[in-house]
Amino acid sequence: MSLPRLRALSPAAVDVMLTVLVVAGQSAPFLFTTGRSGQPWTVLQFLPVVLASLPVLWRRRWPVLSLCATALGVATYSVVGGHGPEQPVWFGALLAFYTVADLSPRAIRLVTLAASAVGIVVVGGLLGSADTAIREAFLWGAAYALGRGAHVRRAYARVLEERAAILERERAAEGERATARERARIARDTHDILAHAVSVMVVQAEAGPVVVRAAPDRAVAAFDAIAAAGREAMAQLRRTLGLLTDDTANTADRAPLPAVDRVPELVAGVGPHVTLTTSGTRREPSARVDAAAYRIVQEALTNVVKHSTGDAAAVALEWTAAELVITVRDNGSPPAGTTPGHGLIGIRERAAACGGSASFTAAGDGFRVSARLPLDLR
Repeated sequence: MSLPRLRALSPAAVDVMLTVLVVAGQSAPFLFTTGRSGQPWTVLQFLPVVLASLPVLWRRRWPVLSLCATALGVATYSVVGGHGPEQPVWFGALLAFYTVADLSPRAIRLVTLAASAVGIVVVGGLLGSADTAIREAFLWGAAYALGRGAHVRRAYARVLEERAAILERERAAEGERATARERARIARDTHDILAHAVSVMVVQAEAGPVVVRAAPDRAVAAFDAIAAAGREAMAQLRRTLGLLTDDTANTADRAPLPAVDRVPELVAGVGPHVTLTTSGTRREPSARVDAAAYRIVQEALTNVVKHSTGDAAAVALEWTAAELVITVRDNGSPPAGTTPGHGLIGIRERAAACGGSASFTAAGDGFRVSARLPLDLR
């Protein structure tokens, strides 16, 4: 039988096999030797062997009782067995002692260890020979050491299993947190895309009928802006929602990633009343900062379109050695109330996710959104 199959056996089946092997080992001297007069060995001489072997069956449930029973069998054999065959090793007693060392509490182990030492000294040293005492001390000491080793191995295996279970739970929890963060990011992106596109489309649609007769060219431009905003929103939504699936077949049809280099397109799509200025030496930001800068400008311009009462707005990008500073301001009256809405909260969260910060200022000359994004985030 292979080792994996042996490990698959139940403890009871293992103990039955061990008992059979112990009985066979202790019976071998009766099968291959005879008495001094050539007569076969008697049943009375063999019975103590059975007593010293059968307790192996319940060694796991009652380790101390099993040890006592096997020790009684050994003692009985030396008294009742008379001139029975010599037993080189009492396997049943050693197995029981191994089990006590493995499964019993410390106090019981110490008592049985002391009793075994006394027995070795009395039987081997006083009634036998020094060689016998040394051999018995080695056998019983080895059985005890193997039992303690088995106990330590199982305890170590339990610790490893517990640690593996903890790590698995932590990985699962981290996966859930990562999924929640990704869903929140997709929700913010969807909000920014729709809010910006719908705001631009509404403003241009309201302006179209006003200028359709007086300035047809401006009306055509307004409708073109509506169409462009709708196409851009659809492309970005397709790309954002595509992240929820594993579909990579239409990668080429998806919109370009939002990036700070596309801010001029964003500003131009809102209208000529919004200006863009850039200062400092441009540096290459990380992908997170690149996307966050675009979304922050997008949401800030959406607030301008939806809430500003002024007629002009300005976007400023300032590149410094350590960070990108974004400022979006308009010249309208401050919005009523000071509690940030979902858009401003989203701006703050995007900046914080990149290790930066965002602030909002309402003054007599308009409303200003400022964000500072570190450039060395990788």
